[in-house]
Amino acid sequence: MLRNYLFLFGIGVIWGSQFIFQQMAVADLSPVWVGAGRSLVGFMTLAVICQVLRIKSNGGQWFKFSLIGLLEATIPFVLVAWGQQYLDTAIAAILMGTIPFFTVILAPLVIRGAKITFAGMGSVLLGFAGLLTLFYPELMSGSGSANLLAAGAIVFAAACFAVALLLLKGVHSEHPLVIARNVLGCASAQIVLFALIVSPVNEVTPTTSSLMAITYLGMLCAGLVYFLYMVLIRDAGPVFASMNNYLVPMIGVLLGATINGEALTAYTWVALGVILMAVAFNQFFSRKEAQAA
Repeated sequence: MLRNYLFLFGIGVIWGSQFIFQQMAVADLSPVWVGAGRSLVGFMTLAVICQVLRIKSNGGQWFKFSLIGLLEATIPFVLVAWGQQYLDTAIAAILMGTIPFFTVILAPLVIRGAKITFAGMGSVLLGFAGLLTLFYPELMSGSGSANLLAAGAIVFAAACFAVALLLLKGVHSEHPLVIARNVLGCASAQIVLFALIVSPVNEVTPTTSSLMAITYLGMLCAGLVYFLYMVLIRDAGPVFASMNNYLVPMIGVLLGATINGEALTAYTWVALGVILMAVAFNQFFSRKEAQAA
């Protein structure tokens, strides 16, 4: 039992810390090369893990992997990195904490027979209230248009990630680590091709800190964390593993305040609390609805 909690906390710290390292990387590199480096290092890390564990692919389903890679990695890796040029890490962490709400809203469009339940609708409304609270000052003053655009980019990235999670349910007969590896492999090809078009290699001047940040983002946040997540699901179940939805935004906010020294307003803390309440609302009432069915 203790190991499960340690794994859960470790996953929350790794995913919650990505915003700190991503901001470090975009200080020297364009967002598209940050995304490309992260996906490439993540793909190579998972390839090594699969090789060491002797996990082999059954082949096929490459169109699905390419589509999921586009939505789970290509678009989010680039947009979140771009948005973090204009937003604090704490804000980015809270915005990415909206992924569970998008899975609720978009599930009926992606999965046949899926419906929006009372638990889902309630959590979405609470989550939307949290977003309004977060950006209330900018909305009322009419200022901070760049911040709102960056926030919109990260929210769109969260929506893309949510669709990818739903599409993953349609991938069959493959080990989860192979799926993660193949998805990141397809995403790497997509992002590198895009990066070569919009930002030639001769314009890329990485520093030691940005290279270290990308290595961390790839090896841990896009590589090792998937292995830990799969082990946690195997040992403790998907419901327990999904509790990382509480930890990631909370840890992102705390790291932003402590390591980056970000001055967090009352709106930020209230928004974080509301969004965490929304996640809790969804999990609690979804369990009730499942028991009643």
